[in-house]
Amino acid sequence: MPLRVVFMGSPEFAVPTLRVLLDAYDVAAVVCQPDKPAGRGQKVAAPATKLLALERGVPVLQPAKARDPAFLDELRRLAPDVAVVVAYGKILPQAVLDIPRFGCLNVHGSLLPRYRGAAPIQWAVMRGETETGITVMQLDAGMDTGPMLLAQKIVITDDDTAGTLAARLAGMGAELMLIALGRLEAGVLVPTAQDGALATMAPMLDKDVGVVDWTRPARTVRDLIRGVDPWPGAQTRLGADVLKLWGARFAPGTGAPGEVLAAGREGLVVACGDGAVTVAEVQSAGRKRMSVEAFVAGRAVAMGTRLG
Repeated sequence: MPLRVVFMGSPEFAVPTLRVLLDAYDVAAVVCQPDKPAGRGQKVAAPATKLLALERGVPVLQPAKARDPAFLDELRRLAPDVAVVVAYGKILPQAVLDIPRFGCLNVHGSLLPRYRGAAPIQWAVMRGETETGITVMQLDAGMDTGPMLLAQKIVITDDDTAGTLAARLAGMGAELMLIALGRLEAGVLVPTAQDGALATMAPMLDKDVGVVDWTRPARTVRDLIRGVDPWPGAQTRLGADVLKLWGARFAPGTGAPGEVLAAGREGLVVACGDGAVTVAEVQSAGRKRMSVEAFVAGRAVAMGTRLG
């Protein structure tokens, strides 16, 4: 008999793993976060995993809290062999971890014990890492502290943003989870304890993380802009307006931190504390994301203007 699986995950990052599980295993239910307002219009939207589950006719559970007694009773009734967890959105209590016969296996977007926490992909890019990966781990009650089961590396390219890197890691995580479940069924899945002394943290992001400090070196500024793309987005001030920034690369030139050195077809070239960066696209409040060339056609940005 194939493993009976309960899947726990919410955003788009979790969808590739759910899709391969639906094709290969008996998925008894999908557990995800409640529907919530999203986007500029703040319309109530369902998690990406819920949409796929409904399309495939799989029951969906959306408890407000994983400790909810009614949810725990339903999880026990489902009697899963294993729970597969991918970006569920909350730390699972021991009461949930204890229900599946083989516990809870998690796809984590870093090479543990580095970048434990809610935003491992974003922080790896922001801190200028050149490689990261996926770890399949056994969840315990800590923050990504459980034993590791499988891991695979991936190169972070200069063109990667957190968004493009997450898309590649999501597919890798799906493949690695299938391997892990196959080894679990065969009784050959071997756990390896993490070395806590090597741990680094990747805390949840908020909008303030994306505020650019132009006094920082160009490499730091470039990596920040890449790491907060697509959310929360890098931002600076142009006069009284907030301007979001996308597509940063290194550029020649020097000047006072935040000084606009050029603006046009070549992008928005801005001096940093050391060197300069070119920004390819911008977005002002209430407007769509657009090329710098299109932006300056409607609003002149004089050389020497200071951002921030």
